[in-house]
Amino acid sequence: MSDEHPVRFEVADRVATITLDRPEARNSLSSTMRRELPAAMARADADEAVDVIILTGSDPAFCAGLDLKELGARGSKLADSVGTPEAGRVGGPWTPTAKPVIGAVNGAAITGGFEVALNCDFLIASERARFADTHSRVGVMPGWGLTVLLAEAVGMRRARQLSYSGNFLTAHDALAWGLVNHVVDHDELLPFCRRLAADIVGNDQAGVRRMKATYDAVTAVPLGEGWQVEHRMGQEWAASRMDLGQVEQRRQAIMERGRKQL
Repeated sequence: MSDEHPVRFEVADRVATITLDRPEARNSLSSTMRRELPAAMARADADEAVDVIILTGSDPAFCAGLDLKELGARGSKLADSVGTPEAGRVGGPWTPTAKPVIGAVNGAAITGGFEVALNCDFLIASERARFADTHSRVGVMPGWGLTVLLAEAVGMRRARQLSYSGNFLTAHDALAWGLVNHVVDHDELLPFCRRLAADIVGNDQAGVRRMKATYDAVTAVPLGEGWQVEHRMGQEWAASRMDLGQVEQRRQAIMERGRKQL
């Protein structure tokens, strides 16, 4: 891996495995990764040799969210980094796929990384997985559908608790809350996901894709309006309230608090 190509793409047995591969930065979403991830998803979706997509991260983390250090160094505006055309659509980290996406959460999925996980069709978690929405700790707003998808996954009241507190949720608590479908031993995560993917590959693919399209359509009404509301409110916040220097200070405090919780 290099920062020039921080997303790995592999195909075997009609399954594409896409790996966020900046382990030294806990797979935080650099500008390059934010371009390469939707491109990899589009590549897998267009590949006639692929029926299922698995998204995971290089240990020790799944994804620590936006690379705030890079944003601060570049003096970028956060409003320019979420919900942009490079992310595939307003509100999502990639253009929706016709093929199922299994999220193999191998470690911490935090803030923007949590949103990346939530955009998968369903999640399988390693015992080492942890989830946290730290938007309110940092003082930024979600832009990839968190307020829509988290409430859909765990219910509105639990979603509010996670977002207001910024506290971590363990893999087993995530299972109890309905956020993930299974928790498995860490070394078993990808083999488990590949066996599950093989079950999907064995079905009629036109039927699978129609079923996915139906679920996507059903869950978009009326919650789909929430994507536009979140995008607008997040952009307004970023334009009027964002101070990247303060964000970097909060990021350091969050890392220390997270170490104590874990």
